[in-house]
Amino acid sequence: MSESPLSIPLDRSSPVPLYFQVAQELERRIQAGEMPAGTRLENEVVLAGRLGLSRPTLRRAIEYLVDRGLLVRKRGVGTQVVTPRVRRPVELSSLYDDLSQAGQRPRTEVLDLSVGPAPDAVAANLEVAPGTEVYLLERLRYAGDEPLALMHNYLTLDRVELTREKLAETGLYQLLRASGITLKMASQSIGARGATAAEARILGESRGAPLLTMDRTAYDDIGRVVEVGSHVYRATRYSFELTLTA
Repeated sequence: MSESPLSIPLDRSSPVPLYFQVAQELERRIQAGEMPAGTRLENEVVLAGRLGLSRPTLRRAIEYLVDRGLLVRKRGVGTQVVTPRVRRPVELSSLYDDLSQAGQRPRTEVLDLSVGPAPDAVAANLEVAPGTEVYLLERLRYAGDEPLALMHNYLTLDRVELTREKLAETGLYQLLRASGITLKMASQSIGARGATAAEARILGESRGAPLLTMDRTAYDDIGRVVEVGSHVYRATRYSFELTLTA
């Protein structure tokens, strides 16, 4: 796409720093679709002059948006808008719910729904005997038209009735809630690794591309295990948000 000449109103009497006013307005336009992926920004010198800013101030605004995964700098091309990452708060919610709330149009492809013996590690987390038959789920979750996450989940057979149709229509946690299960808490581990050849093929990445990983065991309101999940996410399209307090 061609460069987009920008005009951004700035309140120079505001306590909000000028770089942040620029960054906030650009982020709003990107998230609203007014600056779609591929839109190029003008040369920093030209843009800084048009906005009446110093080049360091403008550069700081751009770096802020680069850090948030909204802009990318490419040698020989310049600064471009990229598809925004899904930013997910670390709380007890499903990816389907989070994508819906963010207007990201979730869609699910059910790759496997079967019943089989739980692997030993899964059985331990589900608090059932090794070899107990459980639901084995493998799903590919899309955000809009882009594959985002490959999800494996395990549930005991007595808590909810699952079908491919139901799983394709809505999120797993919505189905659990509809079955009268109250999700209360979870233990969760987040990490990162390279994509295997199979994961890369399914997610549309190259082999070895960075993936975020999440392993979760969720519990109901009386402390019973509800489900065990092991998910991988495209690191180029996804991030977790943490709020830390002292």
